[in-house]
Amino acid sequence: MKNLVKILILTSVFCTGLQIKAQAEEIQLDKVAAVVNGGVVLESEVQDLLKTIKTQAEKNNQALPSNKALRTQVMDKLINDSLTLQIGERMGVQVSDAQLDQTITNMAQENKLTLTQFRQAIISDGEDYEKYRENVRTELISGEVRRNSVQRRIYISPQEVSNLLDLMKEQTTNDVEYHLGHILIEFPADATQADMTASKERADKVLELLNSGSNFKKIAIASSGGTNALEGGDLGWKNINEMPTLFSELIAGKDKDTVVGPIRTGLGFSIVKVLDIRGRQIVEVEEVKASHILIEPSIILSEAKAEAQLQGILEKIEAEEATFADMAKEFSEGPTSVRGGDLGWADPKSYDPAFREALATMKIGEYHKPFRSSFGWHIIQLNDRRMIDATSQMNQNRAYQILHNRKFGLESARWIKETRDEAYIEIFEQDK
Repeated sequence: MKNLVKILILTSVFCTGLQIKAQAEEIQLDKVAAVVNGGVVLESEVQDLLKTIKTQAEKNNQALPSNKALRTQVMDKLINDSLTLQIGERMGVQVSDAQLDQTITNMAQENKLTLTQFRQAIISDGEDYEKYRENVRTELISGEVRRNSVQRRIYISPQEVSNLLDLMKEQTTNDVEYHLGHILIEFPADATQADMTASKERADKVLELLNSGSNFKKIAIASSGGTNALEGGDLGWKNINEMPTLFSELIAGKDKDTVVGPIRTGLGFSIVKVLDIRGRQIVEVEEVKASHILIEPSIILSEAKAEAQLQGILEKIEAEEATFADMAKEFSEGPTSVRGGDLGWADPKSYDPAFREALATMKIGEYHKPFRSSFGWHIIQLNDRRMIDATSQMNQNRAYQILHNRKFGLESARWIKETRDEAYIEIFEQDK
């Protein structure tokens, strides 16, 4: 009994000693740097971001503000990220591992590295790769939430786009030069009304010939009373400011091969053609005119049966037992079936990737064997291709994007300020 008591006492002393030793060696693993609504920003997150910024600044020989100022900026970012992620969670915004991997792969390719090399570069910079991946995920979610939240606050009126287009046009007008052709249909110095009427009729006849495709230089040599008639009416290259006012107002912004006139002047009736343009960005895009037959697989209709059905339809069309349009009206699903599958003229980039890739391999008049897109199984007939001048649309898109970027930056700052104002945020002072 006495031995048992001794054993219990020794055990108690030994355990107490271990507890005291454990307490003496207690190490703080992390602490809360800020409370953001129901979430927290950890000190380890602050230190990790500070380390990353300092490492990058050192690599780029970039000066940084004081540690206190830098910490304030880092805290603001992490608090904003926490708020944005909380909103994203409520909105159901998620980034899958597959999406994340694809984003990081794209980042590696932009840096001309393989994924393995990119990962090694991150580790070589002293960063934890898994933490880096999660930071990228955070940025993707934050970006999606910000776009969704801010986009609905932005309105750009057609008038704003028009005003900016006019301003852009004024800024670039002096850089644009037009190669002009000129035909002058003269009337006598003391012209009567009948003389002027006759000259106007001749001018209208010349314009009609030009619009029907007649050679401008040939007609200029034969009909023009201008001083440069023997040169085919060639006026050379001129910018808007070098042209007569009557011409400049009609020529500004016009496309190559545009013919304007007859323009009444003191000498007669002028007809002007834009032979060429330089100094202006011309954007041409290809459009295709195609028809398709779409069959969507279902619980009843398997993938294999949908493909086989289309193959049978294609064989009938190629054997001239039926037309593509008739087969589309009878079998195709979707809104184009009533039009015989006609998709009209469209930019191939607007189509599903698989559909776009199929069109790229086709010649005019060809049929494409059955293939799968995200919509279902298709066969295609390519009817035609053409190039169109998309300069005007490109400039309009550019003006819209400039206005959007201006407003997005302003509204984004307002949105995050309002979000912070409505949140509970408590920042704990750093231990000195």
